[in-house]
Amino acid sequence: MSVLTIDHLHPLTALIARDGTTAGAWLHRVADRHRALDFGAMACRREKVTRWTRDGVTPDRTALLAIASLHGIPEADVHRCGWPDFLHLALDDDRPYLESPWTAEGTVTLLTEVGGPVDRRGVLIATSSTLAAAVAQWSTAEPALATTGRNRRVGHQSADLFETRLDALRRLDDELGAHHVHDAALVELRLITGLLKNASYTGETGCRLLSAAAEAARIAGWCAYDTGHHRAAERHFLTSLRAAASAGDTTRGAVTLAFWANLRYSNGDPTGALHLIDGALSHRRTITSPRALAMLHARAARAHSTAGDHRAAWRRIDAAFAAYTHADTPEADLPSLYWITAGELHQVAASTALALHTPKKALAHFDAAVTHHDPYDPERELRGTVIYQARHTAAHIAIGDIDAALDTGHRILAAIDGIDSPRSTAALHQVRDHLTPHRHIPAVNDFLGQSSRPPAPPQ
Repeated sequence: MSVLTIDHLHPLTALIARDGTTAGAWLHRVADRHRALDFGAMACRREKVTRWTRDGVTPDRTALLAIASLHGIPEADVHRCGWPDFLHLALDDDRPYLESPWTAEGTVTLLTEVGGPVDRRGVLIATSSTLAAAVAQWSTAEPALATTGRNRRVGHQSADLFETRLDALRRLDDELGAHHVHDAALVELRLITGLLKNASYTGETGCRLLSAAAEAARIAGWCAYDTGHHRAAERHFLTSLRAAASAGDTTRGAVTLAFWANLRYSNGDPTGALHLIDGALSHRRTITSPRALAMLHARAARAHSTAGDHRAAWRRIDAAFAAYTHADTPEADLPSLYWITAGELHQVAASTALALHTPKKALAHFDAAVTHHDPYDPERELRGTVIYQARHTAAHIAIGDIDAALDTGHRILAAIDGIDSPRSTAALHQVRDHLTPHRHIPAVNDFLGQSSRPPAPPQ
């Protein structure tokens, strides 16, 4: 797995890339502004940018003010946000996500902003401090109240319809893939936002509409993540978290934090992922879904495994299974968590074991995932099945069982045609990378030849 460095996550990197310049040229612009502000000369050695982005060095006060002045950021915001977070204010499309007040009005304003420019820079929106601030504000936000005096009054039937349509979108994501569903989720979000802005409703209906908005934004975030637009995914997740807070829906917010954590540890930030999960679990007594609690612990296990912490990872796996023992039928749980089964938790345990370099333990959990009486369903979502099968292949290769690895690899080839997911394609590439050192084996060489053909385009 490719791991991003701190430089890739730093807002200064995003700002320089957004402006289409180089670090050296940008520094000369800062130095010119430094002189124009009567701060005197400023050295322009390129390694300054490296120290500021990679080594955790904070620029001198006058340099901070020159940077802020260059990008039109008020001095008060430099002091309010601190380094490097004030740089996010220069990334215009991120400003509403980071600055909107955590109120019902601020949430509706932010919902109006969604679906704008597609992810252009690829870096993530949130630093560690903004992640912590998001969780803290989610924890203390006040839910929305009833609204009156608007043009049209809507009742629970509207909320019912949106909940039904969102359930259909979740199933369509399983069948069609993220590209199709992302745009559909944004359409739902715009429809819900229109009612929130223009209709009147009781407090209960308003909270249900906000909760539906949170789920639509979460689906959009998941789809953006699946298609490789990670910055856009973070904007959607933050929107979802705000809407869940305004709805007073702790469980929905916790689910969003679990999905957001997945994105963070997959981008080399297990610490950020754990901040999100621990923030959610601080409200465990008001999380109504045992499946949500199981998922949070499972995500924490994956974060710990990417950090190489064996003890913490397995402690969280045990906690995930323990939480799941309290789960009722899927129909009695949160509809968005229908896919959480004991088999899914075994798949997560297997992935955790593989990341911790214990392939035999991984294989035991991979087997349990499909043999358990509450199994993982490989037919439900082929995208996830391919990803887990790729990890299964890696575990077989790690113990030297090339024949078993090839068998699983061929199942991936049979399934991947038509799957609309860059993550599935990346999984096939990982299988090829694991098998390439063994290409002197004729069967492996044949597989590499077959898998080099591009997958058929999705229908």
